[in-house]
Amino acid sequence: MLRRLFPILDWLPVYQSTWLKGDISAGLTVGIMLIPQGLAYAMIAGLPPVYGLYAAIFPQLIYSIFGTSRQISVGPVAMDSLLVASGISVMASQGTDAYLTLVLLLTAFMGMLQLSLGIIKLGFITNLLSRPVISGFTSAAAIIIGLSQMKHILGIQINQSNSIIKLGRALFGQLSSTHLLTLGMGIGAIVLILALKKYRKNFPGALVAVAVGTGFTFLFGLQKMGVNIVAEIPSGLPQIGFPNLTWALFVEMLPLAMTLAVISFMESYSVSKSLESKSRSYKVLPNKELIALGLSNIVGSLFQAFPVAGGFSRSAVNYQSGANTPLAGIISAIIVLVTLLFLTPLFYYLPHAVLGAIILVAISSLIDWEYILRLWKDSKLEFILLIATLIITLLFSMVAGIVTGIILSILLLLYHQAYPHIAELGRLKGHHEFRNVKRFKNLEIWDDILILRLDASLTFINIQYFKEYIETEVKLRPRGTLKSLIIDAGPVGYLDASGCAGLTDIMEYLDGKKIELLICDVIGPVRDIMSRTGLHEIIHKEHVFLDLNEAVKYATTHQTGDYQEYALQSNNEV
Repeated sequence: MLRRLFPILDWLPVYQSTWLKGDISAGLTVGIMLIPQGLAYAMIAGLPPVYGLYAAIFPQLIYSIFGTSRQISVGPVAMDSLLVASGISVMASQGTDAYLTLVLLLTAFMGMLQLSLGIIKLGFITNLLSRPVISGFTSAAAIIIGLSQMKHILGIQINQSNSIIKLGRALFGQLSSTHLLTLGMGIGAIVLILALKKYRKNFPGALVAVAVGTGFTFLFGLQKMGVNIVAEIPSGLPQIGFPNLTWALFVEMLPLAMTLAVISFMESYSVSKSLESKSRSYKVLPNKELIALGLSNIVGSLFQAFPVAGGFSRSAVNYQSGANTPLAGIISAIIVLVTLLFLTPLFYYLPHAVLGAIILVAISSLIDWEYILRLWKDSKLEFILLIATLIITLLFSMVAGIVTGIILSILLLLYHQAYPHIAELGRLKGHHEFRNVKRFKNLEIWDDILILRLDASLTFINIQYFKEYIETEVKLRPRGTLKSLIIDAGPVGYLDASGCAGLTDIMEYLDGKKIELLICDVIGPVRDIMSRTGLHEIIHKEHVFLDLNEAVKYATTHQTGDYQEYALQSNNEV
């Protein structure tokens, strides 16, 4: 019972000394990585940099107790930070107490939703987000984040926005005011991080850029020349605060909180499953992950943290650095905690341009060009879905983009369900196997028999299409030649009331044409539905067969066999 509530008991009692070296190495590496990332992502969220450190400590400690992934790194992430800024900035101005209060409330609401979804076992909710929608959304988020950070690279002042049009206009209008020293520092930081990333993959390039940028600014007094710096970062633990929860605020924030809850869970779960497939020594459980993330955000909001999730890049580094258990995450949190308690004065001269450079490098991997080009080649409809999600997100908002993507995904699924694949079958000569006449040659076909295979469940959404398809096929045959229509129902996994009524209509239509309807390969659950709805009384048992070969034999000879007494038997596992 305790193990179900506290997944930490799955690994802590059996902890092996051989795991310690990897956990310490990964914990130190990711902890060092978290410091500049936390400072940078807090800026994306419209918060003072120190809040990024708050978000990197307590949520990670909570996740280590309740999470089922042993290598994920939980903390602030770029995409969620932008969602926070885009959603809360329309309710309050950045830099105000009201803005901070709303961010903490949002974190608490988001955590409550995730916790609730996990408790009622709705972890499958990530399935609503198809990969084209995710790719389109993350690509748009990367573009918006990149443009929003250009003000720090260029050393200019523009208003925060999640619209590419507004950001583009503001940037273009301020280009003449570019601060060249700031631009040079930003470009230099990007080059340094990319160079270290290429030639020293396990080296903390972001921290090196922070150290170099801070050192240059301090030594040469670059802040006096117009370079914007972080300045004083409060040291010490954040004060525990309980946000003032009201029903009105909850209703107002619900769409944003739900979007964040789903997006952050999707991010975390996808990277968790990726690491699980590499490790294969544990199982990631979606509902427990929701509970762990929910508790991480709820507790985090009490300690001044903004929304957190599992980070792609940090988690990859955590795994590559040898992390074996969540102890690595605990060590990372301790590193950030020590920094917060004793080392924040070191970041006084840290330029905003360097933090902007860290963000630009981090979000560059969010755009998966290879996947986008592959979709264009392999699936035009899904490519259109990706582009539509991207455009709506760029032009309107991130919430509108993700909601539009989900709706379009559902519509695309319904389209495929409404117009399923239907194949006309023939028998391979000399064999008992049947194949699509449009795909195979050397098939045995009959002028008086039409065999159709419906590759979908038969429901209200496609029964009319199936009826019209049959009517069209019957009309194409010379009058009076077609004697039997056989439906291969093997792929039909479900039959609803409309499907049953539709089959009755099809049988009546065929009776009027003096064509007998035969059905074969009906699986057990569908036979149960036919029995409950009385369809088995309309379609006589001598017209229902266990396999297609027997149905063809009956259509050609009209001889019945022993197999038919089983053909409509209900409560069968077949």
